[in-house]
Amino acid sequence: MNVFQRYSCKCFPDLSLAFTLTLILFLLSTCGQSDQPSRLDAATHQPVKNGTLPQVGTEPHVETMIVEFSPSRQGLTLSGKVAYGEDRYSRISSPLQGRVVEVRARLGGRVKAGDILLVVDSSDIAQAYSEYIKEDSDLQYATRAYDLASDLYETKALALKDLKQAENELIKARAEFRRAKERLLSLRIAPEELSKPLDKQRITSRYEMKSPLTGVVVERTVTPGQSVTGDPVNVLFTVADLDVLQVVADVYERDLALVREGQSAVVKVEAYPDADFPAEVIAVGDVVDPTTRTIKVRARVNNEAHKLKPEMFARLQLDVSGAGPFLIVPREAVLELDGKQFVYVVEEGNRYVKREVRTTNVSPDQTRVLEGLTQGERIVTKGAVLIKGELVKGT
Repeated sequence: MNVFQRYSCKCFPDLSLAFTLTLILFLLSTCGQSDQPSRLDAATHQPVKNGTLPQVGTEPHVETMIVEFSPSRQGLTLSGKVAYGEDRYSRISSPLQGRVVEVRARLGGRVKAGDILLVVDSSDIAQAYSEYIKEDSDLQYATRAYDLASDLYETKALALKDLKQAENELIKARAEFRRAKERLLSLRIAPEELSKPLDKQRITSRYEMKSPLTGVVVERTVTPGQSVTGDPVNVLFTVADLDVLQVVADVYERDLALVREGQSAVVKVEAYPDADFPAEVIAVGDVVDPTTRTIKVRARVNNEAHKLKPEMFARLQLDVSGAGPFLIVPREAVLELDGKQFVYVVEEGNRYVKREVRTTNVSPDQTRVLEGLTQGERIVTKGAVLIKGELVKGT
């Protein structure tokens, strides 16, 4: 034993034991590593080259599937908005100038067709009725004058030109009387009232504005004492039938063939995520919006519970099962490049073939294939982005 060994054993009696244990642990940790791949090698896969598909189980990033018809009920979901029925709401304005003396309809109240909404005191009615009485008197005078001229002409006591002049005056009087009567009718004076003799007519300067339909007052912009004009732009009331509404949705050109009038549908809104509101397509537009490239679709929906509100965002789910079976593939299988959609088809020899398709969305994770694929073909469902851009057949 040399000096260093005697010194270490004397001063550090445990040093030899610690060194021996460290050496044993190092040898154990390195044992067998030559048979295991490195962590870097284990995470590395061979890239796809020349369109050759790796053997099943050797490429964890690429998955494929056989394209089949979906056995489930087929649907087409469109984005839209709840609106009033086209013939079930009315924006009502005053046809004349005047001062509001009474308002009978309240906001949110239900009214029937013919109910009085408000009463306006208008000088327009008084002036129009005064003109009507004058024209009626002139017409009676012109009628008597023409009858007298006809009698005198038959006895050769009146020249032909005087008879023609009396006839012209009668025609003019009739036209003026008709104009005055139409003016009163435009002010909502009842025709039955004007048909009575003048001494039996009861026409005042009070105008009663009536509801043209049965529904709910959803808008009111008038108060008692307010002055109103005859401008139709100034809407005083909006009455709507909320029992039946419509959903106006947009359909893309590629899906237009799947939509038709009379088609059953379901309306869903965020306010009631678990509720389905039955609907029916009543109209498909004839004009394509040049900006969105969509066509308007209108569906009637029953709303007797008044849960749906106009201007709500809605999803219109159309039942297109009658259009025949459809091929369904995962959305991630469809890629897009330069505005065109395509998938990778696995052909004989395990080659990837890029093929253009035409699709439409069915759900957040599924897509309906309209053109480009047939039943029984195998496509790439996962990992398609890894082979995108590779030089393959059909590129």
